[in-house]
Amino acid sequence: MFTQYKNLPNNSRVWIYQSDREFTKQEIELISEKAEEFINSWTRHGDDLKGSFTIKYNQFLVLAVDESFNNVSGCSIDSSVRFVQELEQQFNIDLMNKMNVTFKDEQHINLVKLSDFQKFAKAQKITPETIVFNNMVNTKQDFENNWEVPAKQSWHKRFLV
Repeated sequence: MFTQYKNLPNNSRVWIYQSDREFTKQEIELISEKAEEFINSWTRHGDDLKGSFTIKYNQFLVLAVDESFNNVSGCSIDSSVRFVQELEQQFNIDLMNKMNVTFKDEQHINLVKLSDFQKFAKAQKITPETIVFNNMVNTKQDFENNWEVPAKQSWHKRFLV
């Protein structure tokens, strides 16, 4: 059951998928349509899930579920992964590579392999103040407050000099 993202409670569970490239305007429209369709059919053992999505910076797809309405199950998580894999195939994008890291360089979003991020940090091209995207957050509140943070406040800090 689809609801507007803004209407989900702060403790809603989120999954963040970062694309290896920006979505086009047309892709955003199509992904939005498909995400709403998917969420309207998303269930846990036959019971509706109350969920939503948002797209940030034309590059991040965030799925969210209000677990106070119904908890997700392994099967419902699997179905969301299949949905994301279908998007990957249809739009020729990579949304599930956890070895990619994103950070901001002023207003530009950079996506690099983790090994390159480590090299940049060692060369001090990435500093404690560099804004990174912590895709490990798992609630709406954390997403809104702790997703886009200085590297020193994220798991990325382990790579800083």
